[in-house]
Amino acid sequence: MVDEKTLHSIIDVLVGVVEAAGAGIIVVGALWALFRSVVNGIRHRDAAVFTPIRLSLGRFLVLGLEFQLAADILRSSIAPSFEEIGQLAAIAAIRTALNYFLGREIAQEQREVQPQAELPTGPQVRK
Repeated sequence: MVDEKTLHSIIDVLVGVVEAAGAGIIVVGALWALFRSVVNGIRHRDAAVFTPIRLSLGRFLVLGLEFQLAADILRSSIAPSFEEIGQLAAIAAIRTALNYFLGREIAQEQREVQPQAELPTGPQVRK
């Protein structure tokens, strides 16, 4: 059986790994969005080209926030105090609200982009 001190050390390492994964996902998404924004900003002057970039960045943010929330849950999984439970509840509520509103915005923008993508681009041949 693993003693409590060792278990806390293992959990601390796991929390660090999960937090780093979440931060890495957000950083990769932000860098990708920055690169695509610069490239599309140079090529096009139409604001509509940025909507897919925003959608993708939103997905990265949602995923990164999920990892951060997982790290918080993992951190408080071993004999949490009432103070830690309260902090986790507040953090979970804030991150859940962020995820909800980001998800809603992503869904709304996808609906706006979808009809544009389905418009015919040339003559249609019917059989």
